[in-house]
Amino acid sequence: MAEPSDAELMSWTREGDREAFARLVDRYKDPLVNYLTRLAGCRSRAEDLAQEAFLRVFQRATDYDEQGKLQAFLYRVATNLLRSEERRARRWRLLEPFLANGSTNGHHAAWAPAAEPVLAREVREQVAAAVTALPLRFRVPLVLFEVEGWSYADIARQVGCREGTVKSRIHRSKLRLRRRLEPYWNHGGPA
Repeated sequence: MAEPSDAELMSWTREGDREAFARLVDRYKDPLVNYLTRLAGCRSRAEDLAQEAFLRVFQRATDYDEQGKLQAFLYRVATNLLRSEERRARRWRLLEPFLANGSTNGHHAAWAPAAEPVLAREVREQVAAAVTALPLRFRVPLVLFEVEGWSYADIARQVGCREGTVKSRIHRSKLRLRRRLEPYWNHGGPA
């Protein structure tokens, strides 16, 4: 028996079939979490964002207009959640100096790395930090193209711009990464 399409599963979800939506979650959870991990630089944060994205899609299932682009829609919802979260974090950082005790209430807790080979971990951290430092308009196309393997056309539809713009953003993001990582590669120190 053939697997039901995304359109069929969303149709059943609109009719109240929670199992149909669970099948959609199973279908897209790993790729979505991997995508968000590369954008956010933190797997646990990516898992939280993916969960929220699925929740939002489920809550708005009756409003979803099927056009054969559920994956792109889900990725757009997740990207917008990340964008909103980063905006809130940026505003919080602007307010921190004005707070009496400087407490961040855990919003920017330091990440404690697990033990693994130091050099490999350091390289991954430098690259992940450089990617995470890119503005979302550059980070999203880069990750979708280089890591997720999406075509320029699919990325253009997902982010709502022309293919030429996508190509330009990917090129510019690679230049930014190269500039940011050059001191690390040449001198072995933090970028």
